[in-house]
Amino acid sequence: MDSLHLNHEDDIHGIAGKVIRPGHQGYDSARAVWNAMIDRRPGVIVQCQNTEDVISAVNHARAKDLPISIRGGGHNVAGHAVCDDGVMIDLSGMRGVTVDPETRIASVEGGALWRDVDVASQAHGLATPGGLISDTGVAGLTLSGGIGWLRAKHGLSIDNLVAANVVTADGSLVRASAEENSDLLWALKGGGGNFGVVTQFEFALHPIGPEVMFAAPVYAVDDGPAPIRAWRDLMKKHGDLVGSLCEFSTAGGEDFPQEMWGKKVYTLACVYNGDAADGETLLQPLRELDNMVVDFSGRMTYCDLQQIFDTLMPAGEFRCYWKARYLSDLSDEMIDLAMNNALTAPSDASISSLWNFGGATTNVAADATAFGDRSMGWMYSLDSVWSDPKDDASNIAWSRDGWDAAAPFGHKGRAYLNFPGHGEDGDALTRASFGENFARLVEIKTKYDPQNRFCFNQNIRPQS
Repeated sequence: MDSLHLNHEDDIHGIAGKVIRPGHQGYDSARAVWNAMIDRRPGVIVQCQNTEDVISAVNHARAKDLPISIRGGGHNVAGHAVCDDGVMIDLSGMRGVTVDPETRIASVEGGALWRDVDVASQAHGLATPGGLISDTGVAGLTLSGGIGWLRAKHGLSIDNLVAANVVTADGSLVRASAEENSDLLWALKGGGGNFGVVTQFEFALHPIGPEVMFAAPVYAVDDGPAPIRAWRDLMKKHGDLVGSLCEFSTAGGEDFPQEMWGKKVYTLACVYNGDAADGETLLQPLRELDNMVVDFSGRMTYCDLQQIFDTLMPAGEFRCYWKARYLSDLSDEMIDLAMNNALTAPSDASISSLWNFGGATTNVAADATAFGDRSMGWMYSLDSVWSDPKDDASNIAWSRDGWDAAAPFGHKGRAYLNFPGHGEDGDALTRASFGENFARLVEIKTKYDPQNRFCFNQNIRPQS
């Protein structure tokens, strides 16, 4: 450790990693996250290498009465990983994954990315539900639910979380499981980063692959909604077998016919949660509808599937603002709304999507996890992605206006808290999203973080 990390009156001693402050070499790169809009300046960044480093950082924050932000993968669109003036605990040096193929459990460090989990588990023919982009952090995605391709058969990421090691606000390392601190495990299943720093997750694994069936026929928005309606009807019938979304985007590049470049299209992206051959047969009708532009369907390895969308949004290259709303149903009117919104996106890099739910995702009682009610059938997300700061207002407005317009089709005012915009909706959205579980979450927050040290998140305030 060089002299910049020592001899400071407020420094944190005995750290295996690095302690970085404003003015130190590497400070700006250490505070940068996936969304290029985030420009906050922590008072100190602790790049942890182990659980002892995390404990030291939490104890320092408590001693100095400073708030804490937690960086796992740094992928949250609101930039919750980075705080102004407080202590930023950076777990990106803690990415270890260990798989026990006999018990089918993966032990995952708090800074791991989903690609780390996928590679380690697929070495044994196993997987657990993760996200759709492989450089997403395990921690952030999981703690607010975790919606991935395997949700039809195996549910959300939280439905596979069986235990966690957590450093709480008093600097204690506690284990949360069905047998120990079960209230904390319940809260971690959807309650976000409100309760401490998770240094290790334990996930249940399932036999997957090595080959899976990915269907991705592409149709032009100008040709109308008929393929989306056919997809909707198929998903209603087979929501226990297929994880899917209808994604609106702008065609471009050599993979598309040149006459389509710059035009709006939608992809009926589906992953069959079972044998690839069976999936190819079941999903074939979606590839035979009129006026298909191009077909990206095919069998592939699970790891390749998990990385297929990675190039859409490289880390740190774009400014981003995302919103998502759960839907009670997917009516023709909601489909029309989504199509019209896609046509008005001010940036060709932006996407929007209709997501299906069913099967294992919805077969969970509302009070079984902090995540809450599972009776939503669908979700609508609007992901503004652009480059020029001069375009901030128009792109943010597009996501917010579309999100507001979808409110009449919404499910109990609830939203997916991994796509929170920039967090400006605050307490009202958080309360609505947790519904009847909110009061219990407040009690657990008060127990484990009574001073609200962990407040850079969709915050649940402790009782006064």
